Amino acid sequence: MEIKNQLESLKKELKFRKYSKETVTKYLFYVEKFLKSGKTAKEFLGNYVPKSRNTIRSVYFAINFYQKNVLGKNFQEKIPLAKKKTILPSVLNKSEISNLINNINNLQHKLIVQFLYYGGLRLSEVRNIKWENLDFERKTIQLKIAKGEHQRLIFLHNEIIKNLNEFKMPRRGLIFESNRGKKYSKETIQQIVKNGAKKAGLEKRVTPHTLRHSFATHLLENGADIRHIQKLLGHANLQTTQIYTHVANKDIKNLANLI
Repeated sequence: MEIKNQLESLKKELKFRKYSKETVTKYLFYVEKFLKSGKTAKEFLGNYVPKSRNTIRSVYFAINFYQKNVLGKNFQEKIPLAKKKTILPSVLNKSEISNLINNINNLQHKLIVQFLYYGGLRLSEVRNIKWENLDFERKTIQLKIAKGEHQRLIFLHNEIIKNLNEFKMPRRGLIFESNRGKKYSKETIQQIVKNGAKKAGLEKRVTPHTLRHSFATHLLENGADIRHIQKLLGHANLQTTQIYTHVANKDIKNLANLI
């Protein structure tokens, strides 16, 4: 089978399983390099040893997926997979969140940041959220465009409702559109958050996902059950949500009172 055909088969398998565009691109890139190298999987992975753990794991999973789902076989060589390094998420405190939001004058941009924080939404979810996803009477958001195409229900915060009521536009279709009537790009939303953080004088590196991390951490610090937070975030595995127990300072403050 020619490399081109193998890559096409790989692409079909990835799309069939609803992998994200980013993952499809990444897997195709690594598998093409692997096929052209003429090396065994273990030899090829050896090239990435000096790289980060995440890069090695990405290469491993790409080749493993290709061999299993295109060639129908497992790795013939025993390859130890580097453990994923635990990196605690960076979060903003509530004062920093307020300062960030208050320093954004454009109402649409302010709402984007509020959906990221008060809804704990992913960047991709904010880009795709529609008016029909909102239930103002029940104060809920039903996400139909979440990661993995799963649906989930989250609360519609009063701060979001307040600004949406000032948002003068037809209440149908996408909530957020550029001046050209197009969906916001990922880069534009990232820049909105970055500019807001700069205006607010925040020294921490702030990304859209920082606001999602802050959402989960603040809920946990205020006593929310971690399983409820898991549902709000749309995590399939509770272990993913438990990372926030390491950054929430509720218990740390209690320990400080013992000294």
